[in-house]
Amino acid sequence: MADMTQAPSSERPRSGRGFASMDAEKQRAISSKGGRAAHRSGNAHEFDSQQAREAGRLGGRARAANARRRMQAQNNGPTGSDLTH
Repeated sequence: MADMTQAPSSERPRSGRGFASMDAEKQRAISSKGGRAAHRSGNAHEFDSQQAREAGRLGGRARAANARRRMQAQNNGPTGSDLTH
């Protein structure tokens, strides 16, 4: 077996193993089984409409805040808070 620690990731041979190497239909079938099992065991979370609304609102706020930070960085350069991270 070749030493894969030195080759760039684009040159590494693929192992052909694992979930990501499966065709899309096989991945879907396995994922579907996992979802059904989670629901049967009571471990799956189902959003009610209020929870979904809140999640969407928070996601929108985060996206808007990120956009504001990007625009500020483009227009003014780094801010004081950007320099601390």
